[in-house]
Amino acid sequence: MSGGNSKNKARSKKQEGWEEAGGEFYQELYPGGEQELFDNLQRADAAKLATLLPSKQARNTTTVKRARSQNERRQSTYARTTQSRDIHLSMLPDLSENLSNEERTWEEIMQIKAMPVPMNQKRELKARLQNATKLRLQGFEQLQWRQRKVWHRFSIRFSEIVGKLELWQSPMREIEGKFGTGVVSYFLFLRWLLFLNLAISVIIILFMILPKTLLHEIHHPCEDYEQNSTTCCSNYYMTKNLTDSNVFFDVIQGTGWMERTILFYGVYTNQIYSYYIANLFQSELYYNMPMAYILVAISWVLLSLIAIVKTAAKGFKERLVENEGQFYKYCNLVFGGWDFCIHNDKSAKIKHKGIYNEVKGYLEEEKINEERQLRTRESQILIYFKRLLVNIVVFVILIASGVLIYFTFNYSTDKLNEEMSKISENPNEVHIENSNQSHSEKFTLRLYKEGGLFFGQLENTLLEFLPFICIVVLNLIVPEVFSYLIQFESYTPAYVLIITLLRTVLLRLSSLAVLLSQMYTYVRDNGFVCSYNNDDPSKLDCWETYVGQQLYKLILTDFAVQFVTTFFINLPRAFLARHTNSRCFKMIGEQDFYLPKHVLDIVYTQTIIWMGSFFCPFLPIIGTLFYFLIFYIKKFTCLTNCTPSPVVYKASKSKSLFMSVLLLGFIVSIAPVAYSVAEIFPSVNCGPFRGYRNVWEFVVQTFERFPFVVREFIFRLGTSTFAVPAFAILLFFLYYYWAVAAANRHMVTVLKNQLVLEGHDKQFLLNRLSAFIRQHQKRCERRNRASFADDDSIRQSSRVGHYNGSISILAIPKKASKHL
Repeated sequence: MSGGNSKNKARSKKQEGWEEAGGEFYQELYPGGEQELFDNLQRADAAKLATLLPSKQARNTTTVKRARSQNERRQSTYARTTQSRDIHLSMLPDLSENLSNEERTWEEIMQIKAMPVPMNQKRELKARLQNATKLRLQGFEQLQWRQRKVWHRFSIRFSEIVGKLELWQSPMREIEGKFGTGVVSYFLFLRWLLFLNLAISVIIILFMILPKTLLHEIHHPCEDYEQNSTTCCSNYYMTKNLTDSNVFFDVIQGTGWMERTILFYGVYTNQIYSYYIANLFQSELYYNMPMAYILVAISWVLLSLIAIVKTAAKGFKERLVENEGQFYKYCNLVFGGWDFCIHNDKSAKIKHKGIYNEVKGYLEEEKINEERQLRTRESQILIYFKRLLVNIVVFVILIASGVLIYFTFNYSTDKLNEEMSKISENPNEVHIENSNQSHSEKFTLRLYKEGGLFFGQLENTLLEFLPFICIVVLNLIVPEVFSYLIQFESYTPAYVLIITLLRTVLLRLSSLAVLLSQMYTYVRDNGFVCSYNNDDPSKLDCWETYVGQQLYKLILTDFAVQFVTTFFINLPRAFLARHTNSRCFKMIGEQDFYLPKHVLDIVYTQTIIWMGSFFCPFLPIIGTLFYFLIFYIKKFTCLTNCTPSPVVYKASKSKSLFMSVLLLGFIVSIAPVAYSVAEIFPSVNCGPFRGYRNVWEFVVQTFERFPFVVREFIFRLGTSTFAVPAFAILLFFLYYYWAVAAANRHMVTVLKNQLVLEGHDKQFLLNRLSAFIRQHQKRCERRNRASFADDDSIRQSSRVGHYNGSISILAIPKKASKHL
């Protein structure tokens, strides 16, 4: 009993203490007459007040109904008072928060940064937490906490240094301020592709180029083998005399001396290198070049796929978050769009322009949506008819482009074969010097021959580049036609971007498909001969190197056209538009930074790089250099040649769209490489897979040399004994994660509704508090009026007694006497 009494006393004292604290709180907020208001609040039944909250009412309607007999039971006095006390205590602050330890205080200080409050309040909170009484950690917990603090500071410093050293940070901010987040997302995408190619280049350099350069290759004499053997064909190919040609033409074509360098597939051998490092290993080490070649190819394919999927998933999440907050986009932009780290006027102006462009884009999108909702039936039918007609025109243009590339490639190869046949029939035609000629005549004849050789090589170079020039010119002209035609289809800006990208992607990928099909036909007819018996110049000694050369020339042509177009065509156009008042010049010279075209430029380049990396391993290194130069070319195009586009692109939608198009290009580029690995017969003269029926046969033979346990384990993975249970388990996990996602979506909906109800609770309590305040003010007014009336009556009675010349004793109430 004594223990229970002491507990009740302690509880009553604690409750009285909280009542005093609550009174002080209300006295600070509402001085004057506060005690009476607080007494009214204390006399209110907390249980009944809690049941009046909107959230409690909604929760009661969603709970499972109990039995009617249980619902009709009345609560006992103890239960009611317990519930009242619990609700009352839950509304009061927790004293245990003041007894936090060092680690908890540090975590709370770190969380202040993310709080949406002004900086002054953040400083006050930090100072309050630092000055508060806290418990010190002891022993291993203190050591662990100190290590955590050190690592946190190191990570912050490291991220700050990396942010300062981030590539192209200042140009990105300038572009974002003038053209918006959608355009700067293009440059971020360009930088992402540069780092992707840099990672692929590092893998190729470490595991292919360095071993080929450093390790010694053993050459076997051809006398020990048959003439048509792989060894003889390879030796003859590597020692074959090259025709004299200009170095410039060799560089841009990838022929001549460049054909025998590490740039192309043909120079890599099928040998297994053996080497010995003294004082480190007791036996020789081996390096299998064919295995390294195929593993490097698989590694950069997987690396690219993982990078694309990961970035696309991140962009998809950002887009979901943006769609969730689409009803509050103006509030988010106005109240949360400013960067408080800006400390100079130039950056502030750039940020102002960026926010202005985003608001402009939102308003433009709402305007188009409103116009679409107000369309009549006749206008909708007319729009559908226009879209059908435009799609027919686009289909015809795509077919015509493919036919043009087909005939251009055939014309180029036929003319080159004719020129080679003439040279092979008359090999000594140019050697016409006579010993009786004078020195000046011989010099003049030599100049004539060299000039003729130069112009002949120039003609051959133009013929070789003719299909690629045709492809690049189509890539420049046809998208402009598409962008003109889409104006008649009345799409929203976001849908215009998607449709234009899809049509341009179809154009570029179909052009690549036609080119690859023609190369495959040419390789099938001329690519599988031994160099030892090959006297026909139209026959290919190494068809893989030939394919690598074609893609190498295509990427060079694409880069050259972008350079020439930017500085020799678009720059004069922009100059005329800015410095002349002619409407004609302004119409011709004004340029917008049309995002779909520029995105397709770099996606097209990356598709060529992926497609040619197996045949030209040096292509990712060239692509890294090209992307570095293309950034400055596109930056010059954006800031100097172009004006802000009337269509404002959003960053999250643009990023996810870029990755979708890039994934499509990745699939299209890997498909022909996979087909060549699995089906096409490798060259017998060159490459690490000479002598096999296909590249995949080498993989199978290498797998057969694995230990029996490994082979048996991998074989069992492909049987139905493992596949069926694995498939069932995957389906189970898929259903589980689907159920969890559905539950999370439901919980998100419930929590959103609960947040709304919590806001209603706050409004309800504020209304009740306002009502108490109004009642208190009215009571004070009535008291003041009553006291003033008593004062007036006392004054009047005193005057009457004074005039009568008599002293009267007046009965004055207590309250009035206090005022007197």
